[in-house]
Amino acid sequence: MVGGYSYAGQTCISVQRIFVERSVYGKFSELLVAGVQRLRSGDPMEETTDVAADSRIGCSSRSRLGAGSQAKGARLLCGGSRKGSVLEPTVLSNTQPDMKVNCKEIFAPVVTVEPYDRFEEALERVNRSDYGLQAGVFTRDAKRIFQAFDELEVGGVMAGEVPSFRIDHMPYGGVKIPG
Repeated sequence: MVGGYSYAGQTCISVQRIFVERSVYGKFSELLVAGVQRLRSGDPMEETTDVAADSRIGCSSRSRLGAGSQAKGARLLCGGSRKGSVLEPTVLSNTQPDMKVNCKEIFAPVVTVEPYDRFEEALERVNRSDYGLQAGVFTRDAKRIFQAFDELEVGGVMAGEVPSFRIDHMPYGGVKIPG
């Protein structure tokens, strides 16, 4: 949740795609949706606001991305509506790699969550993107962390952490389009 909804998902390193081992996918999705539904959208000047406004034009175009994905078969798990210039924190599943929510940087409080059967499959799906800024890998298996480091086509791999590490005055970058 922190990686996907901090800064209303409007940074280049916001979590956008989440791949979860199928054996825990149901429970993970349930917990994710419950947490996202507790987030409060609204005025950024209010201390209780978790996700604040975007420009009306930006919000409108980003909400259309979610709607377009649903029209192509994505399932809305929560959110998806907008009130003025505030897009509700949104979780989508049953998405396809060619959907804009998966293959473009959308800079919005939207994440997709998809199951995988083999770890290698998840790595392959990450690499199918034209974007390769950062990736977070959560596992207790150090071999998988090193495998992700060796195989992922990204500028940085975070182990046990969401990809939110950035110090603007330090060298920083990715591969592919953001490189």
